[in-house]
Amino acid sequence: MSTFKAPKGTYDLIPPDSAAYLAVREAIAAPLRNSGYGYIETPGFENVELFARGVGESTDIVTKEMYTLQTKGGDHLALRPEGTASVLRAALEANLHKAGNLPVKLWYSGSYYRYERPQKGRYRHFSQVGAEAIGAEDPALDAELIILADQAYRSLGLRNFRVLLNSLGDKECRPVYRAALQDFLRGLELDEDTLRRAEINPLRVLDDKRPEVQKQLGDAPLLRDYLCDACKAYHEEVRALLVTEGVSFEDDAKLVRGLDYYTRTTFEFVHDGLGSQSAVGGGGRYDGLSEMIGGPVLPSVGWALGVDRTVLALEAEGIELELPASTSVFAVPLGEEARRVLFAKVTELRRAGIAADFSYGAKGLKGAMKNANRSGARYTIVAGERDLAEGVVQLKDMESGEQSAVGVGEIVAELAARLG
Repeated sequence: MSTFKAPKGTYDLIPPDSAAYLAVREAIAAPLRNSGYGYIETPGFENVELFARGVGESTDIVTKEMYTLQTKGGDHLALRPEGTASVLRAALEANLHKAGNLPVKLWYSGSYYRYERPQKGRYRHFSQVGAEAIGAEDPALDAELIILADQAYRSLGLRNFRVLLNSLGDKECRPVYRAALQDFLRGLELDEDTLRRAEINPLRVLDDKRPEVQKQLGDAPLLRDYLCDACKAYHEEVRALLVTEGVSFEDDAKLVRGLDYYTRTTFEFVHDGLGSQSAVGGGGRYDGLSEMIGGPVLPSVGWALGVDRTVLALEAEGIELELPASTSVFAVPLGEEARRVLFAKVTELRRAGIAADFSYGAKGLKGAMKNANRSGARYTIVAGERDLAEGVVQLKDMESGEQSAVGVGEIVAELAARLG
């Protein structure tokens, strides 16, 4: 047994459980590919300053949770704790916004890293699928992304999730609210770190999950009461579009999310079957992020959905995904001539798009048939010297137990017909 184990707070994806993760990723990505979003992949690490500027120096992600390192050349890097800043950086670097077709619509999938206290649903290494629409300010775009996430979850069979919705205002109206919130927070009994955070970004205090903080926030001023007319109209249009398309949501005046770059529309998908880690995904509009990281004005919106937590949500609802069989046909050769013939047939089956596997190693019939059973294959092909002398193989239906002789030259066509 190996003396090494996966680092604390991480996990290995191994068969057969890994098939569910792949299915979830595919289900989330499918509506995006059908809506004009192209795939993007960024490095697993970036310049520390990208996240400090974009995510926010006062956030827990930057101050407590980022994995950072210094290279031999003196560069300060961080394992990516989220995807939006990296995707926007890559889009700006490649000048995708100058191609003349805005918004630039991108989707991505990958692993992200945060140094957090490990618990069920919260890991130090986790998987997300995300989507970003860069370079357009349009309520329909915000609504589109919420609808696509809702569609993805429902395609998996999930029903017990809720969409929380809020507006965080913009650079015109948020400063007025910020000042009012700071005045309120200064009157509370808060620790020094929280008071310091309130001076840098008071909205982050609203996102503090500690009970001793939350119980003091009952009378906190609400951002919705400070929205300017333009932000009110924008938010009402997003709401109206969701209602028209039949997507249910709940207005949550205290929803702020955990990142500094959000403006106007912000939303979260929560599942009540997951306990304290109820958020399965979320996102919002980030109209000023491009400027924060040195780019031009590019109003944008996006989301990220957690693959890990979506799998937990499926388990909470007792949903078992219908996963394609990893092996449909298993070949069992008896003798050297049969090994050559059946190996060629397995290769031919695979080229025909049929999932097929082979009994490798010097196993007898009993051991090979055990492997065939473990593979989950619907059919097994067995052939020995006598079969080949007659020009046939034995085809066994593993569900019914029925077995019949099929010509060697006909086996691929026969299996293709049976498997549809």
